[in-house]
Amino acid sequence: MNVLVINCGSSSLKYQLIESASEAVLAKGLCERIGIDGRLVYQKAGLDKEITEAAMPTHKEAIQMVLDALHNPESGAVADLSEIGAVGHRVVHGGEKFSGSVVLTDEVLKEIEACNDLAPLHNPANLIGIRACRELMPGVPMVGVFDTAFHQTMPKKAYLYGLPYEYYEKYKVRRYGFHGTSHSFVSKRLIQFLNLDASASKVIVAHLGNGASISAVLNGECVDTSMGLTPLEGLVMGTRSGDIDPAIMEFIAKKENLDITGVMNVLNKKSGVEGLSGVSSDFRDLEKAYNEGNERAVYACEVFAYRVAKYIGSYVAAMNGVDAIAFTAGIGENTSFIREKILAYLGYLGITMDEEANQVRGEEKVISTPDSRVTVCVIPTNEELAICRETVALV
Repeated sequence: MNVLVINCGSSSLKYQLIESASEAVLAKGLCERIGIDGRLVYQKAGLDKEITEAAMPTHKEAIQMVLDALHNPESGAVADLSEIGAVGHRVVHGGEKFSGSVVLTDEVLKEIEACNDLAPLHNPANLIGIRACRELMPGVPMVGVFDTAFHQTMPKKAYLYGLPYEYYEKYKVRRYGFHGTSHSFVSKRLIQFLNLDASASKVIVAHLGNGASISAVLNGECVDTSMGLTPLEGLVMGTRSGDIDPAIMEFIAKKENLDITGVMNVLNKKSGVEGLSGVSSDFRDLEKAYNEGNERAVYACEVFAYRVAKYIGSYVAAMNGVDAIAFTAGIGENTSFIREKILAYLGYLGITMDEEANQVRGEEKVISTPDSRVTVCVIPTNEELAICRETVALV
């Protein structure tokens, strides 16, 4: 079955067409600047990228352009759109309603819409993409795969905040976690890669990218994760602050004459390693500045690594041990000096790093030594493939 995977943002759309039996990517690309002027990037496997500038007033036009590219006579990946058997959609927030992927029906869409206030920047865009696909591809089964679903196995002691309980009862204010599709995929692959017993395993996944989160996975189920009600909680990230003293918000608001929207903009878009370093949120730029001795870049990298190491340590305590740790996503897979900095804090676990193996970029590899008491790996994530697998399983 050919599965079209759609990841819809407010002004962008990423897509892949995957042949589910071989799990080969037949074509991929993205639409940018939807609602502004429009740009389609399309690449069939084995061919160069094709870039088309064209008006995309809404996501409907963007998806129509994707479908046209997928079956155009010259470089299309399919001869006819009927060869696309299903569509898998990334949905950011499923609240407490969805603990797994679901076939998208009118009733399900209403339930997703009810979660909009939990993810106001993401869920409405996800829904726009779903509805556009349903209109343009009538009769083709659609599946929603939720970023929050994998974390729904967290116990109450892990997801409740120390706030009046009525806020949870009335507004569902609790920790949900994100990047769940990646954490699910990587934890399962780590267990398989190391031939662990899934029903008797303790693994930690460090998804380190511009957005970063960590999960504790006990016997195949998530028992804690670093992001919370929103993706702002937890690690220091590219431009997000991560955990802070909540009173800082009032302090900064008064000093800078900001309202709550202004303060949240600072915490989400002007903080993290970019705010600390003044250089960039991209670790390729940070690594260069770090190696040049840029003091603020050094601080930013050290703060990032220290926060990751503290979370890993807390999750070892939460599970009363750990068998394996996986690094994944852009930084986790590709930035060896950050992995080295993080692992330098974990010697108490009996972890020893293989310096040569740690130079790996973007491929599966054990980076700890054979005598290390905890096995540490790099495991590349593949959220699109995970969405494809979930879609096939349901349809």
